[in-house]
Amino acid sequence: MSFAQFYQHSIDHPEAFWREEAKKIDWHTPFSQVLDDSRPPFSKWFVGGTTNLCHNAVDRWVGSRGDAPALIAISTETNTEHTYSYRELQREVERCAAILLSLGVGQGDRVLIYMPMIAEAAFAMLACARIGAIHSVVFGGFAANSLASRIDDAQPKLVFSSDAGSRNGKPIAYKPLLDEAIRIAAHQPEHVLLVDRHLVPMARVEGRDVDYATLREQHLEAQVPVTWLESNEVSYVLYTSGTTGKPKGVQRDVGGYAVALASSMQYTFCSKPGEIFFATSDIGWVVGHSYIVYGPLIAGMATILYEGLPVCPDAGIWWSIVEKYKVTRMFSAPTAIRVLRKHPVELMRKYDLSSLKALYLAGEPLDETTSQWIADELKVDIIDNYWQTETGWPILSVARGVADTPTRLGSPGLAMYGYKVKLLNESTGEECGANEKGVLVLEGPLPPGCLQTVYGDDQRFVDTYWSTFGDKQVYSTFDWGLRDADGYYFILGRTDDVINVAGHRLGTREIEESISSHPNVSEVAVVGMEDKLKGQVAMSFVILKDLRAAESDEGRALLEREIMAVVDRQLGAVARPARVLFVAQLPKTRSGKLLRRAIQAVCEGRNPGDLTSMDDPLALQQIESVMAARVLSRAGLCWIKSCRGND
Repeated sequence: MSFAQFYQHSIDHPEAFWREEAKKIDWHTPFSQVLDDSRPPFSKWFVGGTTNLCHNAVDRWVGSRGDAPALIAISTETNTEHTYSYRELQREVERCAAILLSLGVGQGDRVLIYMPMIAEAAFAMLACARIGAIHSVVFGGFAANSLASRIDDAQPKLVFSSDAGSRNGKPIAYKPLLDEAIRIAAHQPEHVLLVDRHLVPMARVEGRDVDYATLREQHLEAQVPVTWLESNEVSYVLYTSGTTGKPKGVQRDVGGYAVALASSMQYTFCSKPGEIFFATSDIGWVVGHSYIVYGPLIAGMATILYEGLPVCPDAGIWWSIVEKYKVTRMFSAPTAIRVLRKHPVELMRKYDLSSLKALYLAGEPLDETTSQWIADELKVDIIDNYWQTETGWPILSVARGVADTPTRLGSPGLAMYGYKVKLLNESTGEECGANEKGVLVLEGPLPPGCLQTVYGDDQRFVDTYWSTFGDKQVYSTFDWGLRDADGYYFILGRTDDVINVAGHRLGTREIEESISSHPNVSEVAVVGMEDKLKGQVAMSFVILKDLRAAESDEGRALLEREIMAVVDRQLGAVARPARVLFVAQLPKTRSGKLLRRAIQAVCEGRNPGDLTSMDDPLALQQIESVMAARVLSRAGLCWIKSCRGND
């Protein structure tokens, strides 16, 4: 069967299609109805069926694969590695589940997990799933105010945390941040369960804080049966950025999510039991939920949980892991590959990477230069995929597990099975033709695995996602895209990243792609800045491959003219940036997403707002410096200082 036939079957006969896919997981009680779409946009999948995520990820493999590796926890921060077999993982999860039960956590209770990338974090997620508690993972190290807002929204009975995480060998104390968050939160959790890594001293609150290691010893022989949950019970809440300042909790179900992950592991990630999956993300993000913890384990694979940077102790660390553990499938982000590209390629070539069959990249648009470079070096398939926290699994990609569909440079691929993807004209709401730019939307019902609603706020779910086009009820991704004549989609940037220059609407992604084609451009960010005459103008911030070219005023001016000329040729003068400014790094989240709104705020002299997810504050300070220097016509001196650290 061709992929086109496979896809069309999923669209024309969704109930028959997903009934068959549901056979990929274990059901304790069969479902009575595949899809209940009687109250759109609120859909229910596999109604009446009971199952459990932890059972499907762990227990069902113990009989046939009990001694096979399941979880490989690696920390280059603490120089530790530990491999847990499926049987050992089951025991640790049962111990953790017993601890949670002893502290009063039961079905439907929320557990907020504020943890570094250590094995206990995965135990915590799986233990919650086992007993029917709802976990909400918050990225370790988030600032107290942001953490407090999530505590108030989720209202957890218990918070599971640690003394500290670590980054580049430097401990990051979590407990003081957590204590402050609880102090300012209106909701007060009953207990804080703490893993003491002995990285930093840790104060404890008597009567509230309890020690994980002590309680684990008390429950070493615990056996905790799984709680069978109706398919549409809530499995977890994962917070994502919103525009109102109030956290937006993506609520996920149990059965639909398990089926979607099992399906995607076969069709998109071509995975088989016994293979090794290495996703370099964090459990604080959706990739960590879907493709570090749940997806690979549901597929019977071993999954790698990695704490550390991609360049420490050197830029060969990931490739050494691939060699040592014979990784077959790897999932990362374009930003990480661009970082590695700046380092000597010998750090990759010295390792035996013959086990690796494919590298999957997601989280941001994959530029052609990065894709081609890593493909040439690894000599394996580089497969882009596009999705969101809200969907839980890829919307666009190529499903090599169905048919040998070719990739296309610059495109994440085709619409994946189950997703009714459309491009709509922003003004008219009409469907766009080939190579016409529009807003990427999904027609309902959304396939299994996608968000059920915004946690605790159904109206916000409707207003945020389903009301963009008035009476035409479609889910908006808030991304611009276009589709070529062969059905391949190209993502052009967020709809809220569109620049309106003198009445011309321009996607930041289009301008960035053009600037990236200059031979000395390593990375670029383009944002719109308010302009009294034109409404907005494009400001571009460029990281160079060869810094020497911009050491003099003349060199910078020449480079700026060259880059503007490239944009003129490719997109026209209307897309030409007002300025091209040179920086040493760009502000991003820890997961690699560009902080465009923060850059734009700095450009316009506004407060950039909540920056708790930012990886390196110095990056935004450089933006501030070059903007100030632009006004003072001193960009060169400032840029050289920021790159070289001179006083």
